[in-house]
Amino acid sequence: MASKQQAEVETIVAPAVAKAGFDLEGLTVTKAGRRLLVRVLVDSDEGVSLDDVALVSKAISKALDSADGTGGPFADAAYTLEVSSPGVDRPLTEPRHWRRNIGRLVAVHIGGEPVTGRVAAADERGIELEVDGESRSATYAELGSGKVQIELR
Repeated sequence: MASKQQAEVETIVAPAVAKAGFDLEGLTVTKAGRRLLVRVLVDSDEGVSLDDVALVSKAISKALDSADGTGGPFADAAYTLEVSSPGVDRPLTEPRHWRRNIGRLVAVHIGGEPVTGRVAAADERGIELEVDGESRSATYAELGSGKVQIELR
């Protein structure tokens, strides 16, 4: 799949997702038989419900169909659209990812050191983790990508 086509699709999809009130977390365009498969991941601070997925799907479809009328990326090709929210296995790489996971147990490297702790706070500068009963702060520049740890209770 040409990255040019994916970039073109993203320039159409991103404003539709933002207008619907969500963050575009990922987009891929792959060939699936004779069709193209467009996978879009969206998220928000309030999470993503099934109704939200339907709303965003309609907004994206409308934007892509409108672009096709003017020779867009799918003017000559059929496509299938899949919209979902990122799974728990998504790496935490952006401040908004950390903010959305306050209260969860995460594993992350801080300055190269592996650390597991609960996200106590997150702002635009960095995070605060509770690690073995103690508070530990780190800036985003010090952090590697984090991973939410599954807790069975």
